[in-house]
Amino acid sequence: MQDLQNSGLPFMKMHGLGNDFVVVDARAHAHQVTPALAQAVADRHCGIGFDQLAVITPGTGDAHLTFYNADGSTSAACGNATRCIARMLIVQTGKTELTLTTDRGTLLACDAGDGLTSVNMGQPQLDWRDIPLAEEMDTLELPIEGGPTATGMGNPHCTFFVPDAEAIPLSEFGARYEHHPLYPQRTNVQVAQIIGPDHIRMRVWERGVGITLASGSSSCATAVAAARRGLTGRAVRIDLDGGTLNIDWRDDGVWMTGPTMHVASGTLTPEFLASLA
Repeated sequence: MQDLQNSGLPFMKMHGLGNDFVVVDARAHAHQVTPALAQAVADRHCGIGFDQLAVITPGTGDAHLTFYNADGSTSAACGNATRCIARMLIVQTGKTELTLTTDRGTLLACDAGDGLTSVNMGQPQLDWRDIPLAEEMDTLELPIEGGPTATGMGNPHCTFFVPDAEAIPLSEFGARYEHHPLYPQRTNVQVAQIIGPDHIRMRVWERGVGITLASGSSSCATAVAAARRGLTGRAVRIDLDGGTLNIDWRDDGVWMTGPTMHVASGTLTPEFLASLA
């Protein structure tokens, strides 16, 4: 076992459209990532900074992924981090298709060509119990001002369709609805503007994080919500603050395709790790 108190903890910094991650490959060592460690690493002044932290461990497929938010809470799904790690594993192994397990379930990933990576995020959760909501209701239009749509993608989402996504004061709006009593596990919040039958402009507030430049699971949830409401088809381009994702809700699940970036590799020092003990 690697002596992390002497050698530190290796990590990678990655992002998908500016949605940024610290990735710990725990297949090579046994250091346990805790909520306290995740919070400390998330600090953009005294740590590294991230929207989510992802831990890679051995799984029944090519790898198992666990996700932490910046506040130390966990999430069963993180689409952009899954794409980033899938790209890394594709490069490492030479495979063009991967099977990744998460608390959301088993996800398929593949090389989409031109440096792009696709991940099947699974079928959306549309029943109020599965999202989950606090009580039985129609998830297509919630009894909240603005009539948002609720969707589960392994994590809960609340999508508001608005005339102008840029006009919404997202820092106030997102914080207010993240903690809405209809969402017992809190929720990700999206404001989405329909540009055309296959084109959406979307901004996102992620639970436990705040405003992010992009979100894969939020993009999937927004595409599903728009299709359910008849606002778009099932294949859409979604323009986020950090760039564009292509979402395709197929019979076998919601496929997400976009670029990734491995920015750097480094090591959390023994001094930093010891300060958290």
